[in-house]
Amino acid sequence: MAEKLEVLVVGGGHAGAEAAYAVARMGLPVGLVTQDEKAVGRMSCNPAIGGVGKGQLTREIDALGGLMGLAADSSGIQFRLLNTSKGRAVQSPRAQCCRQSYEETVQGILATQPEIVSIQGEVCSLVRLENGNISGLGFKDGREISARAVILCTGTFLGGVLYTGLESESGGRIGENSSHDLALELGKMFLPTGRLKTGTPPRLNANTVDFSVLEEQPGDPEPVPFSFLNDSIFKEQVSCWVTRTNPETHSIVQKNLSSSPMYAGRIEGKGPRYCPSLEDKIVRFANRAQHTVFLEPEGKGSELLYANGISTSLPLDVQEKFVRTIAGLEKAQIHQPGYAVEYSFVSPRVLKRTLEVRNIPGLYLAGQICGTSGYEEAAAQGLMAGFNAALKLTGREPFVLGRHEAYIGVLIDDLVVSDPQEPYRMFTSRAEHRLLLRHDTADRRLTAHADRLGAVSAERIQRLESRSARLKRAMKWLQETPIPKGKPEKETNSARCLRDLLRQTDAGIPAVQELVSLPSEFGLSQEEWKILEADILYEGYVKRQQEWVEGSQAREQAAIPEEFDFQEVRGLRNEAKECLTHFRPATLGAAGRLAGISPADVALMEVALRRESHQ
Repeated sequence: MAEKLEVLVVGGGHAGAEAAYAVARMGLPVGLVTQDEKAVGRMSCNPAIGGVGKGQLTREIDALGGLMGLAADSSGIQFRLLNTSKGRAVQSPRAQCCRQSYEETVQGILATQPEIVSIQGEVCSLVRLENGNISGLGFKDGREISARAVILCTGTFLGGVLYTGLESESGGRIGENSSHDLALELGKMFLPTGRLKTGTPPRLNANTVDFSVLEEQPGDPEPVPFSFLNDSIFKEQVSCWVTRTNPETHSIVQKNLSSSPMYAGRIEGKGPRYCPSLEDKIVRFANRAQHTVFLEPEGKGSELLYANGISTSLPLDVQEKFVRTIAGLEKAQIHQPGYAVEYSFVSPRVLKRTLEVRNIPGLYLAGQICGTSGYEEAAAQGLMAGFNAALKLTGREPFVLGRHEAYIGVLIDDLVVSDPQEPYRMFTSRAEHRLLLRHDTADRRLTAHADRLGAVSAERIQRLESRSARLKRAMKWLQETPIPKGKPEKETNSARCLRDLLRQTDAGIPAVQELVSLPSEFGLSQEEWKILEADILYEGYVKRQQEWVEGSQAREQAAIPEEFDFQEVRGLRNEAKECLTHFRPATLGAAGRLAGISPADVALMEVALRRESHQ
């Protein structure tokens, strides 16, 4: 190629798109390699972004200048804030999107970056220098393209096989070829690989569904945007619909398990525990009389419904039978049957926290190739791999987030000490510091980091500074405004000022509005008043959690040298030595989170590291 490329990104899914976009924003020329450039940003499974834990990841990606939040806001057709009955710290935004519009938006954003070069073709090999460093890619058509770093974001295409019933075919998703040569290449490089499975439900023709018997699920009247570049979203939303399986549905599935590739022994990889197929639900939860099915439009005006909750790989005729036992779907026609995908992944324990492969300089992995599940997890990894590849090539320090700084930090920290037996999915429960990691604080936590990297626009910084100033002025007003006289003490619980009132868990902004009018001169939206309310309500808890983080940070971040010999640690159990040697954790904190590693083991390693540092 005439262009001199610094980085090559393989795969144009959510990980690949963010990786290429991150490298380009850092000012380096990057090639985005796909088998079909028209498929970049495609939503292979559910046309939705966000959800519990995943919504936090999306907002963090946006706060760091990524594209996922912008694409979700632009293509969203229904917006909901989940977990609103719980505390603000675990509330998560979610958007149902128009499948076609989402990928068009992603492609449009990437097209604004002149540093991104689109390359079409199938990669079959990694080119390396004599010292082992990555130096480019080899293609099936004989081409070789040079680059100093490669980021593999292969999704389900790495050795992918599609299953419907006992029939199978090579593919990464329906109608698209998989990459078997690259899977073999990684095996030759002695990287530990395995097989995982995911699946998708049937798509139904909406014109054949009886909506009159379904439960309607509308969007929120005041949608919360994903992107901090958007103040609000004004668009007509569509409804999703809810129905349920029943004993007749389960009976049909149970009788046909022998024709399920999973239960017939055709698939060796495990699927995601928290998004199981209908076959798995019926086997694992045999006492359940019903399972919820969400019928989600694939676009405004689209005739297709995504039947979320009945992912399956049973034969088409069986799918038709069980679908038509479900209320409202008695006459439903299947436009595209559900199917399973089994694919190869590389154990993420071989990765540094920068997502660079430990013993292959210049090679980075991101997304499902690391054993994760979901668009948001993939995008977060792609973003960080892109940043770190660019930082390394420009001689700068790596960018690594701690568990107390971001859900992205939790995700990567969990991955690099793991050997997944099932696809990893993010939940708020995985973050021990989740009070510090609310979705609405992502910009205040992370945008300054991206600014130091040179990866965000002046507009984003200006908006952050403006909102921070508005919140600060309003906070001062709440602190200085006393409770109006004449109000019964029992109604205000002895609160002296409006800020005191908001500290009470049964109060909130509505309680303040009953006493005084909220000043319009601060320019706060209703959502920003809620952010302020949460800041005050969690203030004491956050302070204690920050103190705990600071107190344990030294141990958490204590580095374990790559050449450290765990076998030489006196008193360390043989099981612990074997586990630590296998996973090679980079810090004491990461070591302590390994299954089977006790606090006593960590204490022994801490003593050994201290002794080694004084030698």
